[in-house]
Amino acid sequence: MTAPMGGTAAPASLGRPSARVLVVAPTYEEAENIEKFLRLVRKAVPEADILVVDDNSSDGTPEIAAEVARELGCIELLHRPRKQGLGVAYRAGLALGIERGYDRLVQIDVDLSHDPAVLPALLEELDRGADLAIGSRYVEGGSISHWPWVRRVLSRYGNRYAAIMLGMSVRDATSGYRAYEADALKAASYAETRAKGFGFQIETVYRIWRCGGVIVEHPIVFADRVSGCSKLTAFVCSEELLLVTAWGVRDFVTGRRWRRRPRLRGRTRAAR
Repeated sequence: MTAPMGGTAAPASLGRPSARVLVVAPTYEEAENIEKFLRLVRKAVPEADILVVDDNSSDGTPEIAAEVARELGCIELLHRPRKQGLGVAYRAGLALGIERGYDRLVQIDVDLSHDPAVLPALLEELDRGADLAIGSRYVEGGSISHWPWVRRVLSRYGNRYAAIMLGMSVRDATSGYRAYEADALKAASYAETRAKGFGFQIETVYRIWRCGGVIVEHPIVFADRVSGCSKLTAFVCSEELLLVTAWGVRDFVTGRRWRRRPRLRGRTRAAR
Protein backbone atom coordinates (compact mmCIF):
# COMPACT_ATOMS: atom_id res chain seq x y z
CA MET A 1 0.00 0.00 0.00
CA THR A 2 1.11 3.55 -0.46
CA ALA A 3 1.04 6.20 2.20
CA PRO A 4 1.09 9.86 1.19
CA MET A 5 3.59 11.80 3.25
CA GLY A 6 3.70 15.57 3.39
CA GLY A 7 0.53 16.45 1.50
CA THR A 8 -0.56 16.23 -2.11
CA ALA A 9 2.30 16.18 -4.60
CA ALA A 10 2.29 18.92 -7.20
CA PRO A 11 3.22 18.15 -10.81
CA ALA A 12 7.01 18.04 -11.13
CA SER A 13 9.00 19.18 -14.10
CA LEU A 14 12.60 19.56 -15.14
CA GLY A 15 13.92 20.44 -18.57
CA ARG A 16 10.75 19.91 -20.60
CA PRO A 17 8.20 22.22 -18.96
CA SER A 18 5.50 19.57 -18.95
CA ALA A 19 7.62 16.58 -17.87
CA ARG A 20 6.63 15.03 -14.55
CA VAL A 21 9.53 13.33 -12.76
CA LEU A 22 9.38 10.61 -10.10
CA VAL A 23 12.48 9.51 -8.20
CA VAL A 24 12.10 5.86 -7.10
CA ALA A 25 14.27 4.85 -4.14
CA PRO A 26 14.08 1.31 -2.68
CA THR A 27 15.02 0.95 0.98
CA TYR A 28 15.75 -1.86 3.39
CA GLU A 29 17.31 -1.01 6.75
CA GLU A 30 18.56 2.43 5.65
CA ALA A 31 17.79 4.42 8.81
CA GLU A 32 21.31 5.86 8.88
CA ASN A 33 21.03 7.27 5.35
CA ILE A 34 17.41 8.01 4.50
CA GLU A 35 17.10 11.54 5.96
CA LYS A 36 20.27 12.85 4.33
CA PHE A 37 19.34 11.16 1.07
CA LEU A 38 15.88 12.74 0.90
CA ARG A 39 17.22 16.20 1.65
CA LEU A 40 19.92 15.91 -1.01
CA VAL A 41 17.45 14.71 -3.65
CA ARG A 42 15.06 17.53 -2.85
CA LYS A 43 17.91 20.03 -3.14
CA ALA A 44 19.07 18.58 -6.49
CA VAL A 45 15.63 18.31 -8.12
CA PRO A 46 13.22 20.41 -6.04
CA GLU A 47 10.30 19.93 -8.43
CA ALA A 48 10.55 16.12 -8.63
CA ASP A 49 8.39 13.81 -6.54
CA ILE A 50 10.01 11.02 -4.50
CA LEU A 51 8.72 7.48 -3.93
CA VAL A 52 10.39 5.47 -1.15
CA VAL A 53 9.79 1.75 -1.70
CA ASP A 54 10.42 0.10 1.65
CA ASP A 55 10.71 -3.67 2.10
CA ASN A 56 9.42 -3.77 5.68
CA SER A 57 12.49 -2.28 7.33
CA SER A 58 12.63 -2.84 11.08
CA ASP A 59 15.25 -0.19 11.90
CA GLY A 60 12.95 2.83 11.65
CA THR A 61 13.59 3.72 8.01
CA PRO A 62 9.88 4.30 7.18
CA GLU A 63 9.31 6.39 10.28
CA ILE A 64 12.29 8.64 9.55
CA ALA A 65 11.15 9.00 5.93
CA ALA A 66 7.66 9.97 7.12
CA GLU A 67 9.06 12.63 9.45
CA VAL A 68 11.22 14.18 6.72
CA ALA A 69 8.32 14.02 4.26
CA ARG A 70 6.08 16.02 6.57
CA GLU A 71 8.66 18.77 6.41
CA LEU A 72 9.59 18.60 2.71
CA GLY A 73 6.35 17.42 1.09
CA CYS A 74 5.86 15.56 -2.21
CA ILE A 75 7.33 12.34 -0.82
CA GLU A 76 5.38 9.10 -0.70
CA LEU A 77 6.05 5.73 0.90
CA LEU A 78 5.21 2.39 -0.71
CA HIS A 79 5.07 -0.24 2.03
CA ARG A 80 5.96 -3.79 1.01
CA PRO A 81 5.31 -6.77 3.31
CA ARG A 82 8.80 -8.30 3.13
CA LYS A 83 12.19 -8.17 1.40
CA GLN A 84 11.81 -9.77 -2.04
CA GLY A 85 14.75 -8.32 -3.93
CA LEU A 86 15.80 -5.09 -5.58
CA GLY A 87 14.25 -5.96 -8.94
CA VAL A 88 10.87 -6.68 -7.39
CA ALA A 89 10.97 -3.39 -5.47
CA TYR A 90 11.87 -1.39 -8.58
CA ARG A 91 9.13 -3.03 -10.66
CA ALA A 92 6.61 -2.03 -8.02
CA GLY A 93 7.87 1.56 -7.87
CA LEU A 94 8.10 2.01 -11.64
CA ALA A 95 4.63 0.51 -12.09
CA LEU A 96 3.16 3.01 -9.65
CA GLY A 97 4.90 5.90 -11.41
CA ILE A 98 3.69 4.85 -14.84
CA GLU A 99 0.17 4.24 -13.55
CA ARG A 100 0.12 7.81 -12.23
CA GLY A 101 1.26 9.30 -15.50
CA TYR A 102 4.83 10.39 -14.74
CA ASP A 103 6.85 11.14 -17.87
CA ARG A 104 10.24 10.31 -16.43
CA LEU A 105 11.34 7.86 -13.76
CA VAL A 106 14.64 7.83 -11.91
CA GLN A 107 16.41 4.99 -10.10
CA ILE A 108 18.89 5.83 -7.36
CA ASP A 109 20.38 4.08 -4.32
CA VAL A 110 19.60 5.47 -0.88
CA ASP A 111 22.99 4.51 0.57
CA LEU A 112 24.54 7.71 -0.90
CA SER A 113 26.84 5.80 -3.25
CA HIS A 114 25.05 7.81 -5.98
CA ASP A 115 25.45 11.57 -5.68
CA PRO A 116 21.98 13.16 -6.02
CA ALA A 117 23.64 16.30 -7.41
CA VAL A 118 24.04 14.43 -10.72
CA LEU A 119 20.26 14.03 -11.14
CA PRO A 120 19.78 17.21 -13.21
CA ALA A 121 22.50 16.07 -15.62
CA LEU A 122 20.81 12.69 -16.15
CA LEU A 123 17.48 14.38 -16.83
CA GLU A 124 19.16 16.78 -19.24
CA GLU A 125 20.38 13.74 -21.22
CA LEU A 126 16.70 12.85 -21.70
CA ASP A 127 16.04 16.41 -22.87
CA ARG A 128 18.70 15.89 -25.53
CA GLY A 129 17.12 12.72 -26.88
CA ALA A 130 18.07 9.76 -24.70
CA ASP A 131 15.46 7.18 -23.75
CA LEU A 132 17.68 5.95 -20.92
CA ALA A 133 20.47 7.93 -19.23
CA ILE A 134 22.82 5.80 -17.13
CA GLY A 135 25.11 7.16 -14.42
CA SER A 136 28.19 5.27 -15.57
CA ARG A 137 31.40 4.40 -13.74
CA TYR A 138 33.09 3.10 -16.87
CA VAL A 139 33.05 5.97 -19.36
CA GLU A 140 35.57 8.79 -19.48
CA GLY A 141 35.19 10.89 -16.35
CA GLY A 142 33.56 8.10 -14.36
CA SER A 143 35.25 6.33 -11.43
CA ILE A 144 34.83 4.28 -8.27
CA SER A 145 36.23 5.27 -4.91
CA HIS A 146 37.11 3.05 -1.94
CA TRP A 147 36.47 -0.34 -3.57
CA PRO A 148 38.94 -3.19 -3.06
CA TRP A 149 40.62 -4.36 -6.29
CA VAL A 150 38.75 -7.68 -6.31
CA ARG A 151 35.37 -5.95 -6.36
CA ARG A 152 36.58 -3.54 -9.04
CA VAL A 153 37.69 -6.40 -11.27
CA LEU A 154 34.44 -8.33 -10.77
CA SER A 155 32.32 -5.28 -11.59
CA ARG A 156 34.28 -4.09 -14.62
CA TYR A 157 34.69 -7.49 -16.23
CA GLY A 158 31.18 -8.52 -15.31
CA ASN A 159 29.94 -5.55 -17.31
CA ARG A 160 32.22 -6.45 -20.22
CA TYR A 161 30.91 -10.00 -20.15
CA ALA A 162 27.31 -8.71 -20.24
CA ALA A 163 28.09 -6.41 -23.18
CA ILE A 164 29.70 -9.25 -25.17
CA MET A 165 27.04 -11.83 -24.40
CA LEU A 166 24.16 -9.48 -25.15
CA GLY A 167 25.70 -7.57 -28.04
CA MET A 168 25.38 -4.15 -26.41
CA SER A 169 27.77 -1.21 -26.45
CA VAL A 170 26.75 -0.20 -22.93
CA ARG A 171 29.73 -0.14 -20.56
CA ASP A 172 27.92 -0.01 -17.21
CA ALA A 173 24.74 -2.06 -17.53
CA THR A 174 24.77 -2.87 -13.80
CA SER A 175 24.62 0.75 -12.66
CA GLY A 176 21.60 1.44 -10.51
CA TYR A 177 21.71 5.19 -11.10
CA ARG A 178 19.62 6.04 -14.15
CA ALA A 179 16.76 8.08 -15.62
CA TYR A 180 14.15 6.65 -18.00
CA GLU A 181 11.58 8.07 -20.33
CA ALA A 182 8.37 6.34 -19.23
CA ASP A 183 7.52 5.57 -22.86
CA ALA A 184 10.79 3.65 -23.22
CA LEU A 185 9.98 1.48 -20.20
CA LYS A 186 6.54 0.73 -21.59
CA ALA A 187 7.90 -0.07 -25.05
CA ALA A 188 10.43 -2.43 -23.47
CA SER A 189 7.68 -4.22 -21.47
CA TYR A 190 9.56 -3.58 -18.22
CA ALA A 191 6.77 -5.25 -16.24
CA GLU A 192 7.67 -8.58 -17.87
CA THR A 193 11.21 -8.54 -16.47
CA ARG A 194 12.00 -11.54 -14.29
CA ALA A 195 15.19 -10.72 -12.36
CA LYS A 196 14.58 -10.41 -8.63
CA GLY A 197 17.88 -8.86 -7.63
CA PHE A 198 20.53 -6.64 -9.18
CA GLY A 199 20.10 -8.48 -12.49
CA PHE A 200 17.09 -6.22 -12.99
CA GLN A 201 19.48 -3.43 -13.95
CA ILE A 202 20.94 -5.43 -16.84
CA GLU A 203 17.57 -6.79 -17.91
CA THR A 204 15.95 -3.36 -18.29
CA VAL A 205 18.96 -1.95 -20.18
CA TYR A 206 18.92 -4.95 -22.51
CA ARG A 207 15.20 -4.65 -23.19
CA ILE A 208 15.47 -0.95 -24.02
CA TRP A 209 18.52 -1.67 -26.19
CA ARG A 210 16.64 -4.34 -28.15
CA CYS A 211 13.71 -1.96 -28.61
CA GLY A 212 16.02 0.49 -30.35
CA GLY A 213 16.18 2.86 -27.41
CA VAL A 214 18.80 5.59 -27.29
CA ILE A 215 21.04 4.85 -24.29
CA VAL A 216 23.49 7.47 -23.04
CA GLU A 217 26.10 6.94 -20.32
CA HIS A 218 26.88 10.00 -18.21
CA PRO A 219 30.03 9.79 -16.05
CA ILE A 220 29.64 9.55 -12.28
CA VAL A 221 31.93 9.05 -9.32
CA PHE A 222 30.61 6.05 -7.43
CA ALA A 223 31.27 6.23 -3.69
CA ASP A 224 30.98 3.19 -1.45
CA ARG A 225 28.35 3.49 1.26
CA VAL A 226 29.39 5.28 4.44
CA SER A 227 26.75 3.80 6.77
CA GLY A 228 24.88 0.50 6.85
CA CYS A 229 25.64 -2.82 5.20
CA SER A 230 25.91 -3.63 1.49
CA LYS A 231 23.12 -5.78 0.02
CA LEU A 232 25.48 -7.22 -2.63
CA THR A 233 26.17 -10.91 -2.00
CA ALA A 234 27.72 -13.86 -3.83
CA PHE A 235 24.20 -15.10 -4.58
CA VAL A 236 23.30 -11.79 -6.22
CA CYS A 237 26.43 -11.91 -8.40
CA SER A 238 25.65 -15.51 -9.38
CA GLU A 239 22.12 -14.55 -10.40
CA GLU A 240 23.46 -11.82 -12.69
CA LEU A 241 25.97 -14.16 -14.31
CA LEU A 242 23.44 -16.93 -14.90
CA LEU A 243 20.79 -14.58 -16.28
CA VAL A 244 23.17 -12.86 -18.70
CA THR A 245 24.48 -16.22 -19.92
CA ALA A 246 20.95 -17.58 -20.41
CA TRP A 247 19.76 -14.48 -22.31
CA GLY A 248 22.86 -14.44 -24.48
CA VAL A 249 22.62 -18.12 -25.41
CA ARG A 250 18.87 -17.87 -26.04
CA ASP A 251 19.20 -14.88 -28.33
CA PHE A 252 22.16 -16.34 -30.21
CA VAL A 253 20.31 -19.59 -30.87
CA THR A 254 17.03 -17.93 -31.86
CA GLY A 255 18.67 -15.14 -33.88
CA ARG A 256 17.11 -12.40 -31.73
CA ARG A 257 20.55 -10.97 -31.05
CA TRP A 258 20.68 -9.49 -34.55
CA ARG A 259 17.08 -8.27 -34.72
CA ARG A 260 17.17 -4.89 -32.99
CA ARG A 261 14.02 -2.84 -33.54
CA PRO A 262 13.93 0.68 -35.09
CA ARG A 263 14.63 3.59 -32.75
CA LEU A 264 11.95 4.28 -30.18
CA ARG A 265 11.61 8.00 -30.81
CA GLY A 266 13.53 8.54 -34.02
CA ARG A 267 16.44 10.23 -32.24
CA THR A 268 20.02 9.05 -32.30
CA ARG A 269 22.78 9.59 -29.82
CA ALA A 270 25.46 6.97 -29.24
CA ALA A 271 26.34 5.90 -25.73
CA ARG A 272 29.60 7.54 -24.69
